[in-house]
Amino acid sequence: MLYHVVVFLVRIAMYIWYDLHIEGRENIPKGRAFVYASNHRSYADPVLVSISGRGRFSFMAKSELFEKPLFAWLIRALGAFPVERGKGDTAAIDRAVANVQHGTNLLIFPEGTRSKDGRVGRGKTGVALIAARAGADVVPVGISFVGKLHFRSKVTVRIGKPIPAATLAVEDGLTDRELLRKLKSDVVPPIMDAIRGLVDAPPALPDDAGKEA
Repeated sequence: MLYHVVVFLVRIAMYIWYDLHIEGRENIPKGRAFVYASNHRSYADPVLVSISGRGRFSFMAKSELFEKPLFAWLIRALGAFPVERGKGDTAAIDRAVANVQHGTNLLIFPEGTRSKDGRVGRGKTGVALIAARAGADVVPVGISFVGKLHFRSKVTVRIGKPIPAATLAVEDGLTDRELLRKLKSDVVPPIMDAIRGLVDAPPALPDDAGKEA
C-alpha cells in the first residue's frame, strides 16, 4: 500500500517538475514481471522508469545512498535495496532474481554509472546474468533530455518491446568464467543496442567534427 501511495505522489511531482513524456507503455504486457534495462543519465532515472512502467518495481542502489535516514526511507519505499558495488555482492544478485521470480519488476542500469554526455556506453554482465537466472524477458528503456535536468526540462522516457528470455539464454554446463564471457559477447550487446535505439542521439562531440560516420 505504501509503495503505491509513494509512487502516485512521486508521479504527480515528476509531471509538475518536468515536461515529461512517456512513450511505448503499450509495449509492456500486463500481469508479468520483467527486468527493465535503461540507460543512466541522472539520479532521477529510477523514479522516471518506475512511474513509466507497469507494476511494482525494485532496484539496486549503492549502499552509500542509505546512509541518510530520510532519503533511505524514500528510496526503500520506492523499492530500492542496497548493493556493495565492486565487491561481487552475490546476495544482491540473489535478491534481484528472487524479486523477479515473485512478480516484482527489477530495474537495472547496465552501464553501471551515469553518462555525462548522454551517450549510451557499454553494458556490464549483471543485467544478462539476472535475466538469465530469473528466466525473465528484458524491457529496454531509453531516457532522453538535453543538458542537465532542471525545472521544466523536457524529458522523454521510451519503452521498447520486451526482448524474449529465450533469445537471451545460454547453454548449461559452462564454468563461471565461460558464462560471463558468453553473456558479455552474446547477451549484453542486443540489450544495449535496443536501449540505444530508444535514446535520442546527442549532438556530436567537437572531436567528431569533420569525421565520416
